Amino acid sequence: PTFWTREDLYSVILILTKYYHVDSSKVLESSLWRSSDYGTTYTKLNLMPGTTIVVSNFYICPTNKKKVGGGILPSTHLMSSATKYNLFNLYLRCVCVCVCVCVCVCVCVCPIYFHIVDVIVLMFFPPRFSIDEGRTWTIHNFTSTSVFVDGLLSEPGDETLVMTVFGHISYRSDWELVKVDFRQSFPRQCTEGDYDSWKLTDLQGEKCIMGQERSFRKRKDTAFCIKGRSYTSALTTKPCQCSEKDFNCDYGFERAQSLKTEGDRCFADFWHDPDSPPDNCHQGHNFESSTGYRKVVSNLCEGGVNKQQSGKQHTCPLLPPRGLQLGIKGQMLAVAPGDDITFIVHQEQGDTSSTKYQVDLGDGMRAIYQNLTVTDEPIQHRYKQQGVYRVTVKAENMAGHDQATIYIQVTAPLQEVHLEVVPIAGINQEVNLTAVVLPFEANLTVFYWWIGDNLQPKMSLGNSLITRFPEEGEVSVTVQASNGRSMVQDTKNVHVYDRFQVIPLAFSSNLDRFNPNIPEWREDVGQVVTKILTKITGIPQVSLVTMVKRGLPTTADLYVLPPESQRAKRSVFVDKRIPAIKQAFNDNNVSFIVRGGLQVLVKLADPNGGVAGPGVWALAVIFLISLLATGSFILYKFKRKLPGRNVYAQMHNEKEQEMTSPVNHSEDTQHIIQGEEFIDDDLDSQTLGNHSGVVLSINSRELHSYLTS
Repeated sequence: PTFWTREDLYSVILILTKYYHVDSSKVLESSLWRSSDYGTTYTKLNLMPGTTIVVSNFYICPTNKKKVGGGILPSTHLMSSATKYNLFNLYLRCVCVCVCVCVCVCVCVCPIYFHIVDVIVLMFFPPRFSIDEGRTWTIHNFTSTSVFVDGLLSEPGDETLVMTVFGHISYRSDWELVKVDFRQSFPRQCTEGDYDSWKLTDLQGEKCIMGQERSFRKRKDTAFCIKGRSYTSALTTKPCQCSEKDFNCDYGFERAQSLKTEGDRCFADFWHDPDSPPDNCHQGHNFESSTGYRKVVSNLCEGGVNKQQSGKQHTCPLLPPRGLQLGIKGQMLAVAPGDDITFIVHQEQGDTSSTKYQVDLGDGMRAIYQNLTVTDEPIQHRYKQQGVYRVTVKAENMAGHDQATIYIQVTAPLQEVHLEVVPIAGINQEVNLTAVVLPFEANLTVFYWWIGDNLQPKMSLGNSLITRFPEEGEVSVTVQASNGRSMVQDTKNVHVYDRFQVIPLAFSSNLDRFNPNIPEWREDVGQVVTKILTKITGIPQVSLVTMVKRGLPTTADLYVLPPESQRAKRSVFVDKRIPAIKQAFNDNNVSFIVRGGLQVLVKLADPNGGVAGPGVWALAVIFLISLLATGSFILYKFKRKLPGRNVYAQMHNEKEQEMTSPVNHSEDTQHIIQGEEFIDDDLDSQTLGNHSGVVLSINSRELHSYLTS
């Protein structure tokens, strides 16, 4: 809060100032000032943190004042004392219950705002008032009790000296009206003899400011009169002679203050050539090189020193074109076929009147222009075919040439994109993601691939991407296609399993002529095949997925998913659904009717082949090698143990470690065939001794021939 004291032992005035920043609406600094000579001088109090100052008999200034009174206070007496402490150095504006008739007469509580660029200092004066710029102070009690001032009903102006103040004694009291009349203090209008002249100077006492000497007038301290509306403060204005301080360094020059021997001179920067012609210098004209100085903007000095007169006169040479720029109105480098395009040519430097501009629009259209950048003649064109067009503009004259190039992409807006991906994938199995964009002739398309919950997409210029899924579950895959004019996207879900089986399928050749090779048709055919298989075999539809492949001839893959009860298990089990599915295809029971009553038969792509799975061939090779190695080792041991032609069918227990297979069948075999569901139940095998982990498959006919040989 801002407060003031009165009638204490030493008549001390305390002022709490706050530096308030208008833009940020924050108080930057608060300071407490003390005056013991009725406001003539002030001393800043340095308060230590934690100290307490008890002030008795003080009044709180009301903060809900709305009205603001006018008036400018050029008080040299207050200005000198306040400037000493850097409080303010501009004009004072009195508000509230203050009348300003050249000097500011303040009664009761008078806040004064000091405007220092963006900083506002708010000060409150004691209930003494002065009409002679603070030389004498007078006390006047308008009311017997203190009144909280809320505003003014009438403000003092240039002609009236009567104002009405309204407020309240306490927060619960009614309104109080106080009439203030200054007519007895200012009984007459001011005349010319009531004013003194006052010359404007800076802080150093310099009279020439911005090349002028200006004098003003103010009312004398002893003249108690009212100014009136006809009052003017400015008297005379006289130009000064120019001096060095009225000039600044020109463009490309700076003062070398470090060179004391050269004085405060302006030197050209390393990148600036003072004798180079300006950009607007045309051949046949003259230009004046800069001396390094130019007069300060708005400076009105005359005569005296002129540092701009020593410049040299030069003839404008023929300059080669430099800084040639080629653009499009609207900054759209990607347009649709048939759109109107307006090319804009701009040249930063060089001669333009004698320069020829050769324009090549990239589609066979060429033209030559004269004074292109001067006449602002537009270059308009329209591309009919899609593609990328290289547009060049070459500016050339006798002094040199320059060239600018841009590339225009003419593409039709994308209609839609279809993401094609296998619905079922194995863990860490390579999966091909393919995006089919419509229209098919769309070019310059960029693809963004969003896989799973990853917020960082993968970007490619091609319409396909190879990826892997490391975990089991459902993964969402989204592709976005963009060509600069439009963007479309499609999303598919991929189910990742640890174990599943794939059966390749084929169709009758008569289906190929009905194949439009679009995603919707392939999805419909796959759903038809799945429903027929479910009806014939009784396998739930959620366990079968048929995906028709792109291209001709028409083929498909049937994905057989593990049952719900077996998905969480990793043990090997016999999938008895596969024989039923194969039997349905072999019996030609899977067929459907297309347009015209034509029957399409669905069959196995390889009737004699096995069922494929993720990594099935690699696992089969590993298993076969292990089996051959085990059989060879056992036969070798048999041959060593045979005396003559006798065959030992049982091995001794002490040879068990020697006969153990290098393959751990209890763990590794189970792991190798983990994705395989097919188990041959007719395997003819014999167990040698107690070695339950070693299985040897020997045909009886081969064994008889071996023993009798």
